[in-house]
Amino acid sequence: MTQPLMLWTAATPNGWKISIMIEELRELGIALPAIEVITVDIMKGEQFSDAFSVVSANQKIPGLVHGDMRLMESCAILQYLGEEFPSSLYPSSANRYDVLKWLTWQAAGLGPTFGNKLSYTRYMTDVPEEQKVHPLIRFNAESQRLLRVLDKQLEGKSFVCGEDFTIADISIFPWIRGYKWSKIDITVHSNVMAWKERVHQRSGVKRGLAYGVKSEKEEQWSKETKQKYASAGQFTASIESIARGAIASDPTHS
Repeated sequence: MTQPLMLWTAATPNGWKISIMIEELRELGIALPAIEVITVDIMKGEQFSDAFSVVSANQKIPGLVHGDMRLMESCAILQYLGEEFPSSLYPSSANRYDVLKWLTWQAAGLGPTFGNKLSYTRYMTDVPEEQKVHPLIRFNAESQRLLRVLDKQLEGKSFVCGEDFTIADISIFPWIRGYKWSKIDITVHSNVMAWKERVHQRSGVKRGLAYGVKSEKEEQWSKETKQKYASAGQFTASIESIARGAIASDPTHS
C-alpha cells in the first residue's frame, strides 16, 4: 500500500505553499496517495508540541511525513514532492536549475524580507514604536528592491521561469498575495500585478488556499479573521513565544 502524506500546516504563506503544490499536482492528474492534513494552531503554541517537534525540529510549519521521511522547511518539501511525484511543476531538464535559483531567491530573500516587514507592521506589539522605525524603513526598501528584480524577471513571461507554472511560482505567490496585510505596495510593478492575478485564477491555487481555513464561507479578510491572524502573529512574533520555543527545545528542561 502506498504510504499516505501527512501534512502539518496552518493558514500562512509557508503553509499554503505545500497545499497549493498538492492541489496543483492533482490538477495535472498526478496520482497522489491519501493525504491527511493536520492544522497546527500556532496561536496556542502547538508548533512547540512534542508531536510536531518530531516532524519539524525547527518548530515551524509546514511539516511533512511520508513513510519514514520527515521533512521541514517549505522549499525542501516542495522539492521533495516535485521529485517524488514528477510533473512540469519541477522540470527534470536543465530548466530545473532556473527553478531552483528562484526557489532559493524566495527562501533567502523575498520570504524573510516580506515576513519581517509583516511582523514589524502588524505583530511586534512588545517593541516600542521608536524601535520599529528603522526596521520598517529597511524592510520596505528591500521589499521594493526585490519586487523590481521579480518584475524584471517576469517581463515577457507568463510565469517566473517561462511559460510553465512551477514550484518557483508556488513559493513566491503566497507572500506577494498578502501585500496589503504587509503594507508593501506592489501596484507600481505591473508585471508582478499581472502575474499575481494570473496565478490567483488557477483552480489548484484556489483550492490550496482553503487549507487551514475552518470554513469556505469564512471571509478571509473580514474584521474577525484579521483579528484572529493578528493575535496569532503577535504571539509568534513575541519574545515570550521565542522563549517558549527555546524551553520546549531544551532537553534539560522538565
